[in-house]
Amino acid sequence: VNISILVVAVVIFLLVLHHNFLSLSDFLKRELTDSNPLGLQPIDFIPAVPQRLTDERNDKEISVVIAASDERLGGAIAAINSIYHNTRSNVVFYIVTLNDTVDHLRLWLSKSALQNLRYRILDFDPHVLEGKVQVDPQKGDTIKPLTFARFYLPNLVPHAEKAIYVDDDIIVQDDILDLYNTPLKPGHAAAFSDDCDSTTNKVAVRGAGNQYNYIGFLDYKKETIRKLAMKANTCTFNPGVFVANLTEWRLQNITKQLEKWMTLNVAEELYSRTLAGSITTPPLLIVFYKQHSSIDPMWNVRHLGSSAGKRYSPQFVKAAKLLHWNGHFKPWGRTASYAEVWEKWYVPDPTGKFSLIRRRSEAYEAK
Repeated sequence: VNISILVVAVVIFLLVLHHNFLSLSDFLKRELTDSNPLGLQPIDFIPAVPQRLTDERNDKEISVVIAASDERLGGAIAAINSIYHNTRSNVVFYIVTLNDTVDHLRLWLSKSALQNLRYRILDFDPHVLEGKVQVDPQKGDTIKPLTFARFYLPNLVPHAEKAIYVDDDIIVQDDILDLYNTPLKPGHAAAFSDDCDSTTNKVAVRGAGNQYNYIGFLDYKKETIRKLAMKANTCTFNPGVFVANLTEWRLQNITKQLEKWMTLNVAEELYSRTLAGSITTPPLLIVFYKQHSSIDPMWNVRHLGSSAGKRYSPQFVKAAKLLHWNGHFKPWGRTASYAEVWEKWYVPDPTGKFSLIRRRSEAYEAK
């Protein structure tokens, strides 16, 4: 009888323990699902791989991250369209945007030739930048939160080992798989296009001064910068297109390092105010100083938006794998160069909110 009672007691104890374990497991799962330090909420789930991809040579997922602000949404759509139609690879787009742009973006994607696109929309919470960026009270709130999305790549693509980040003012003319396969040296978390590469040197941006050197972005009068012992004439790199090793990014806690320099700049104003005027590039230059690999220069042929004039030959533009309109003159604007190349990939806005200011309109007005 005593043995029977003991057995029953043990069975009851094990059942209670099992029930409590399941409850704890469910609780932890809910906590992990609901909590996100960045407030990044997935809006759309990625559909299944299209049949055309399962029948072809490469079914490995290639993660491409791009930010899509409402006023530049047409640019992001054109960039996505050019990547999608120039690859046979299994590309999944992680489109980072703000809450008030989600409906517009989803409609644009669903009512166009991009309806079979594999993507996930992520709602970026600007509050993550509080205390990390300084707002000039005389200029008002001019900070563009989405420009900092690239700092949080492991949070945006949590399960990927590698990812590509591209700005919204680019057009891809080759298979993005080639860029994805860029070799990164051991210990390097990212590969950028250096501003002293042969492609950049083909054209000097008039009036750029030291824009291609660290002194153009950092204030070397500040002791904090001088203590870093970074040479002022070190060649910079362009952060508008890069390949990231997310495993190494996590190991080195790159995001925390970037946030550290953002916060220090708020307290000490470490960035240069004279030349480049960028607040996104300096933290990257510091963290990746002589600690990054290089991408093929043809995968970031840039400065197409530096002026209204054409700086490259038609043959060179055609051969470029990726065209980048960094600068003030965007291809959806009135006076941009090579806009006809960009327009081939533009998908009209079904809502009519985004309209192109075509250069021919200016020509008509000038007559």
